[in-house]
Amino acid sequence: MPYFDAASAAPLHPVARQALLASLDEGWADPARLYREGRRARLLLDAAREAAAEAVGCRPDELVFTPSGTHAVHSGISGALAGRRRVGNRLVVSAVEHSSVLHAAEAHAGAGGTVTEVPVGRSGAVEAGAFAASLEAGTALACLQSANHEVGTVQPVAEVAEACRAAGVPLFVDAAQSLGWGPVEGDWSLLAASAHKWGGPAGVGLLVVRKGVRFAVRGPADERESGRAAGFENLPAIVAAAASLRAVRAEAEAEGARLRGLVDRIRGRVAELVPDVEVVGDPVRRLPHLVTFSCLYVDGETLLHELDREGFSVSSGSSCTSATLTPSHVLRAMGVLSEGNVRVSLPAGTPSDEVDRFLEVLPGVVGAVRERLGAPEPAASAGGADSLVVDALGRRCPIPVIELAKVIGDVPVGGTVTVLADDEAARLDIPAWCEMRGQEYLGEEPSPKGGTAYRVRRVA
Repeated sequence: MPYFDAASAAPLHPVARQALLASLDEGWADPARLYREGRRARLLLDAAREAAAEAVGCRPDELVFTPSGTHAVHSGISGALAGRRRVGNRLVVSAVEHSSVLHAAEAHAGAGGTVTEVPVGRSGAVEAGAFAASLEAGTALACLQSANHEVGTVQPVAEVAEACRAAGVPLFVDAAQSLGWGPVEGDWSLLAASAHKWGGPAGVGLLVVRKGVRFAVRGPADERESGRAAGFENLPAIVAAAASLRAVRAEAEAEGARLRGLVDRIRGRVAELVPDVEVVGDPVRRLPHLVTFSCLYVDGETLLHELDREGFSVSSGSSCTSATLTPSHVLRAMGVLSEGNVRVSLPAGTPSDEVDRFLEVLPGVVGAVRERLGAPEPAASAGGADSLVVDALGRRCPIPVIELAKVIGDVPVGGTVTVLADDEAARLDIPAWCEMRGQEYLGEEPSPKGGTAYRVRRVA
């Protein structure tokens, strides 16, 4: 069964499996003890740290292992903020950071801190100049991911790091998605990553704090991992994580080029095979294995289930896949179509015939879901009332857009359709539909019946 969700968790690399099994026999003792078994465990831990530090591009004594990537993010951000509390309490983040970073920002704001969110363009990337402009006096820390988890866009970390250095602000980088493909460029100050993203075992994270960065550990003191990750080290998993990171790096150039070709095939063919699809994310500055696209008139949850029935495991940032009716914060920040969103992230070794079969299956799956939902055919030219109101209150995406598409041909060119909707996804999806179908989006206003009224003028 083709597994196309490596961005969530990559399959365990063979080297990780071998290292894990071997270290279960050799690395079970306490590496802090001085007897024979402890010394043997300590040698394994030190070797793993050196291997991971070499892959990151830092000193071994700057890197600690944590119980997860999320733990690394939270302890890294809180420690850096605490270490610079005399400078100020402002935290700067991009609008598309991983949820773990945004949750840390929420905690900081809840404790009385200030959070500034830097917007992104439609590709999902920040503009380095805009990020630099956000580094006001009193900024204690800035956060920018190396590459986006949902759409694969690579961020201008080196340029932002230079701006942060000029402003005297440390830069924290979430490198979870990119570290397996190569080191993070630029003069960053702190970095976090997660082993299960590159084919290591779950439950191992990395936290790097460069020498000279003010850092104050939050929580009770602990003698392990420089006091930055409390508790007994999961040494077999750490050894497997470091070994697999070294292995995937050795394969990264060749495998990255091969997967980039497969992803290019998906990016080019999806729009040809399936009508009304928007491929999102930067087409060039992106991770080699990841592509995201959104399909009009499609219930994202049903689409994922149907693809699973066909044997393909993919993920989604669509609001239709959750009970919150709220689109992915990444898609929302980019201002792109959210309904029917599919993220394909290919693990290493994915054969090209699996991608070919996915492209064969996808049009039929999308077409069947659209037919089930009553999606319209292309609008016919007709002319009736100058304005129509579509009441889609209480109806989940993609129904508001489907109802809009059904009636746009019933008003003359220049006429308007007003869609009443209380599904948060409509705020993204109706403007995106207008752009894709050549209609004019006039804006939104509160609806007297509740929810929001979205106005569209027919121009084609």
